[in-house]
Amino acid sequence: MVKMGMIIGDRYEIIEKIGTGGMSDVYKARDQKLSRNVAVKVLKQEFCENENFVSKFRTEAQAAAGLMHPNIVNVYDVGEEDDIHYIVMELVEGITLKKYIEKKARLTYKEAVSIAIGVCLGMEAAHNNHIIHRDIKPQNIIISKDGKVKVTDFGIAKAASSNTITSNVMGSVHYTSPEQARGGYSDEKSDIYSLGITMFEMLTGRVPFNGETTVAIAIKHIQEEMPSPREYVPEIPTAVEAIVMKCCEKAPDRRYANAHELIEDLKKALLTPDEDFVVRNDPDLEAGTRSMTDDEMVQIRNRSGNYYSQTPSDFEEEEPLRLAQDEEDYREEDYGEEDYDYDPKMERITTILAILAGVVIVIIILILAFKLLGGKDRSGDAKDPADGTSPILSEEVPDETSGEVTFVTMPDVVGVKEEDAREALLGLGLVPKPEYETSDTIEAGLVIRAGAEKGDQIAVGSTVVITVSSGPEGVEMPSVVGMTFEEAEAKLKLLGFVVNKTTAFSAEVEEGKIISQTPEAAEVAPAGCTVTVTVSLGPEVVKVPVPKLIGREEDDAIALLVESGLTIGNIDYVNSDTVEAGVVISQSLAEGSYADPGTAVNLQVSKGPELITYKFDQDITAPTAEEAPQYKPGTEVTVSLVGDDGVAVFTRKITDFPEHATYYGLTCGGGILTFTYSYTTEGTTTINENGETIVVPGETITVSFSRVVTFDPE
Repeated sequence: MVKMGMIIGDRYEIIEKIGTGGMSDVYKARDQKLSRNVAVKVLKQEFCENENFVSKFRTEAQAAAGLMHPNIVNVYDVGEEDDIHYIVMELVEGITLKKYIEKKARLTYKEAVSIAIGVCLGMEAAHNNHIIHRDIKPQNIIISKDGKVKVTDFGIAKAASSNTITSNVMGSVHYTSPEQARGGYSDEKSDIYSLGITMFEMLTGRVPFNGETTVAIAIKHIQEEMPSPREYVPEIPTAVEAIVMKCCEKAPDRRYANAHELIEDLKKALLTPDEDFVVRNDPDLEAGTRSMTDDEMVQIRNRSGNYYSQTPSDFEEEEPLRLAQDEEDYREEDYGEEDYDYDPKMERITTILAILAGVVIVIIILILAFKLLGGKDRSGDAKDPADGTSPILSEEVPDETSGEVTFVTMPDVVGVKEEDAREALLGLGLVPKPEYETSDTIEAGLVIRAGAEKGDQIAVGSTVVITVSSGPEGVEMPSVVGMTFEEAEAKLKLLGFVVNKTTAFSAEVEEGKIISQTPEAAEVAPAGCTVTVTVSLGPEVVKVPVPKLIGREEDDAIALLVESGLTIGNIDYVNSDTVEAGVVISQSLAEGSYADPGTAVNLQVSKGPELITYKFDQDITAPTAEEAPQYKPGTEVTVSLVGDDGVAVFTRKITDFPEHATYYGLTCGGGILTFTYSYTTEGTTTINENGETIVVPGETITVSFSRVVTFDPE
């Protein structure tokens, strides 16, 4: 039993309960060793009693603890104490995406795409570490107060799905992929499907498939056609619609291959939302007969060999999604025989065998065709009109968009200087590739031979190797990859080389460091030749435009920043005589400028006009004879003060005057003091006709009067 103030694991002091879920309760705690607040997720008792589940839960949570990424709620620690099984995680102040959608009904496409990019970045980091989430849904995505998107429960969903849990606990069937619903193999593409459903909900405010039971919903994921989000919100851009539909394909091989591909399309959708750039995968069309390169043949052989060398344990088996006990009337035939017998391993084996069989058939057909037509002039072969020789085919794939290949005549470059040979080839649209070798007879820097003969017909865009003399000795090219340009230039110039600099973006090589060099390291090149080095510009970052925030309500400005891919910086609240309270006065980045995604934007928000306050700090004196002729000292008087703004300041009963009163924070410059008191008139005594004495008591009369008072500024 977890109680407030108790310490778990000798370091985590429980502060308060901040949430509860199907499997666990979440507490805010203080890490006493690192002096920081954390979230502690404690498993509920019914799960702690299942040793198999606890073992899997601990294993998966420990694996997730190795993930550290800005878009993931990081796991710090996993432990057990007195039958309390807990996970210590990063504490994120914010709301779940589910609540955010409910609050806004539906999101704009820019906001939905920006959030999806954040989720995708977290998924990509996990997938690169071979961790599949298996339970991507809005409830597991948190929007922090500073606008950051974070995914929680990475790696933990696998342990949950391997245990028999009711649908109320899982709560995930609306987002589960068809292969998970079948109980088949799930991988990174299962997470992509779930993200697609989540995007659908962000854009439309509803899930695509619903039903009275979890079984009914699962069957819809498997059998029913995915509706387009534009059926519900027609203004959704075509590119965003296409991305959602590709994510939610029934067959995994029709979806995005990985999170990186999805991120690239999402970024494009922010810049060109109405452009038709999403490539739909169609394995049936892609299976048509075509020529295969030597590299593709090698890859197929390698893949097939590796596949058959794997043991069954190399493939991760997933248990089916187990449904609630109250749905035991479900029968296998509800899914249909073909769906129920789906075996992803056998499907992959069959696909590979079919490809290999197709390759063999193509090779046989080519051999037969060559034997039958070998001596004849075939229209499919391009001939040199001068001598009938076949052209030298390009090493590069020609432009297939036009259906035509342009050929040029190979010039004579043997014996000419390397630079002249390069310029001649480039001028014809060919790509020169210099290689170097020592020569005792040919001067350094002259071309010894070329990969194509003078007069050969060569496809434009082809790479032509030219072998250049490095002289009798030459200079061995040092490696400068990884150096700065300045370091490389100094080193190469000492050896007599001329240095040429080019640049390129690189996600792997640090900005300013060299990615590659030509000639490559260890080649023997002539002194004085040109060495081309490619310097990294760092990762390519698509900058986002800064929206206009000035004049917007604070909440609208924050939502717009998140939608634009930016984050909230500092918010200062200042007085303004011209801008209504709660409206943005200024922004730190100008409207229309461009910034890196995630850049913080500081805001100034109006508090309205500066408020001038007053005080009442006076003695309340007794009524005067002019104000109250009947008043007598010692009489109880009720005194009340009401400001000119109609706000009552005080009411008090006073017997002894004067009485001092002090009140601060008044919002007007004066008010009315009202005095109310009572007095009794004298009674009368009379004798009537019968000689009886009649006494008439005095009458009680209540009297009020007012004084105007002025307040002093504070």
